[in-house]
Amino acid sequence: MSNTVDTDREPVQTFTPREFHRQAHDALGNPQIRANFRRAMDGLMAKRREVFSDWELETLRELGANIRLRALAKLPDLLEQLEANCQANGIKVHWAEDGDEACRIIRQICERHEAKAVIKGKSMVTEEMHLNAHLEAAGIEALESDLGEYLVQLNQQTPSHIIMPAIHLNTDEISEIMHDKTGTERTRDVDIMTAAARAQLRERFMAADVGISGVNFAVAETGTLCLVENEGNGRMTTTVPPVHIAVTGIEKVVEHLRDVAPLYALLTRSATGQHVTTYFNMIGSPRKPGERDGPQEVHLVLVDSGRSNIYQDDELLDTLRCIRCGACMNHCPVYTRVGGHTYGTTYPGPIGSILMPHMMGLEETRDLPTASSLCGACGEVCPVKIPIPDLLVRLRREAVGEGRGNVPGAGVKRSKKEVAAWKGFQWLATHPSVWRSST
Repeated sequence: MSNTVDTDREPVQTFTPREFHRQAHDALGNPQIRANFRRAMDGLMAKRREVFSDWELETLRELGANIRLRALAKLPDLLEQLEANCQANGIKVHWAEDGDEACRIIRQICERHEAKAVIKGKSMVTEEMHLNAHLEAAGIEALESDLGEYLVQLNQQTPSHIIMPAIHLNTDEISEIMHDKTGTERTRDVDIMTAAARAQLRERFMAADVGISGVNFAVAETGTLCLVENEGNGRMTTTVPPVHIAVTGIEKVVEHLRDVAPLYALLTRSATGQHVTTYFNMIGSPRKPGERDGPQEVHLVLVDSGRSNIYQDDELLDTLRCIRCGACMNHCPVYTRVGGHTYGTTYPGPIGSILMPHMMGLEETRDLPTASSLCGACGEVCPVKIPIPDLLVRLRREAVGEGRGNVPGAGVKRSKKEVAAWKGFQWLATHPSVWRSST
């Protein structure tokens, strides 16, 4: 087995939100994708039901929603408090208005340390800003260490789920990818494939100049960065390389350390049906004198990328409550049949349909708010009670120019013919004698 990772191959397929309908049609006609997602989603829904069976779920959801709403109500102050406490702990804080600026900041930190190789823990924000491509263009190798992210990177794909990036692949497909790209023997034994990936990645952890991770919760009160994971790659990423860069959206801040426990309980149970994850990392500072491990430098990059605009709308603000559990995807009758790649965006499914229009504009994402049956399942299972169906309706109004006009690309789907037709129907329906005559 080779320890090298070959990623020189043509991309499997390129997806774009502009082609959502065509991509959905293709996915519906692919029995393998349908089977892979059906099996995976049924299992995740069953685990979630079972793990919450002995909890007062609605009480916990109400608590989680209130914690997130309280944090958002104080967001500007909490971000300043987070910055001050992180700096007091020795963490260097950087602010990025958008993904391009965040990429430049990270590249400059890497170049300052003459980094040639970066190892990455799971981070949807770095996916959102295409960090890997930016670093590789600067001659810096960026390797994903989360097993699912590692597999989709090998296969030149993007994640199809925010929690389980390779959920669209079955065992045989994974075996073929690993054999083709790393020389691992073909096998259906998951333990053998996992051990092979672990052996390949362990060497890269030790050789990396910089480790990059996401953040699940950033605690303003203590300046603590919390990282939730199952594989240990997050802990390796944040402790083995001499430099650690944590990247997060500005909405991930919580006010108090005690707020983390209920959110963690909701996150793990909603995402994978676990009571707790294997690892829960709390990063408070660089390595201190006398400590035997940990990075010499820790950086925190706070990314806006349209979040401030969402924050200014008293309805759409609810979008920022999200704790990235993926439960809305697991229960969505659209997502579970067409998969994540169909959406052509970093965040697919219901949460992507209300978040990506702000990041990419309704010109690009015009079909996403209507990629829903409005059955309400996403809102019913959201652990922090985001009213996703209401927000989808709001974005539909924005798309046809009947909202407040503060979403990029508002009015892009407005049709003069359609407006005239509905006005004609309105007039007809409000004149009973004409209505009776015409029908």
